[in-house]
Amino acid sequence: MAQYTSQGANFLRGYQKANYLSVGKSKGLPDAYLKFLKEWKVTTPAAVHYIPKEGRYQRNIRTGIVTPVQNRPIPLKRVPEEDVGMWGGEAIIKGFQKRHPTKRRVPHFWVPTLKRSVVRSEILNEFFSMTVTDRTIRLILSNNGFDHYLLKTMACDLYSLLALKMKQRMLTSLLNGCPEWEHDPKRQEEIKKEFNKYLDDYTPEEIEWYGLTWEEAIEKTNKIQALNNPIVPHKIIFRERLLEQLREAGISEAQETTGESLSWMKKINPFSKKET
Repeated sequence: MAQYTSQGANFLRGYQKANYLSVGKSKGLPDAYLKFLKEWKVTTPAAVHYIPKEGRYQRNIRTGIVTPVQNRPIPLKRVPEEDVGMWGGEAIIKGFQKRHPTKRRVPHFWVPTLKRSVVRSEILNEFFSMTVTDRTIRLILSNNGFDHYLLKTMACDLYSLLALKMKQRMLTSLLNGCPEWEHDPKRQEEIKKEFNKYLDDYTPEEIEWYGLTWEEAIEKTNKIQALNNPIVPHKIIFRERLLEQLREAGISEAQETTGESLSWMKKINPFSKKET
């Protein structure tokens, strides 16, 4: 019956659910933003709440049965509070908990331990106070600093809008030569020498579109299209066509008109100012 459905032959490879990339192409978004969107929403993030198994098959020690390895990520519940902090890839897990052997299981939410901390960006020369987790602090320390952590980590692992916006600010600052350190040229050259290697993975256009949400990218695309292709009211187009036809017909009033002033139209326009 697949050949009689609207999807047709697409069902031969299974039902393909529409994602951000397929919708983005129809909206006319640039490739620079689609690259970021693929890194943010489509790429599988690193395992945080489970330990992935290596190989393709595994053998049960007691039964000896061989089964294929299935590394299924645990479904995570994303909340708006995650976008105003940096949780290091952690999120809320919704599940069930059996608290007593003789009673039924009950719903339970596992929430990461959050704490308020202050971090410093060498590139931006600024301190930031934000909500973090213990894993975020471990990642910052293991990457030798807050800037290295953001610039090394992919968007799918950062996930937070705050982290993505700050990463975009860092890349933009590096692209412009670190203007935050103009008062200290020596330190400015040291930072550029240390962090300019991260610019090799991005073009200036990709940095401009990096970190934008879906709504922000659509709004920016519409503004660019409006500037490149301004909307001209139909009345102006029809007016120019009428003038052209009148000039071809040799009407003197149309030959004498300059710009937008039409002497013969003022005579029949009840809203025009009449000379006294």
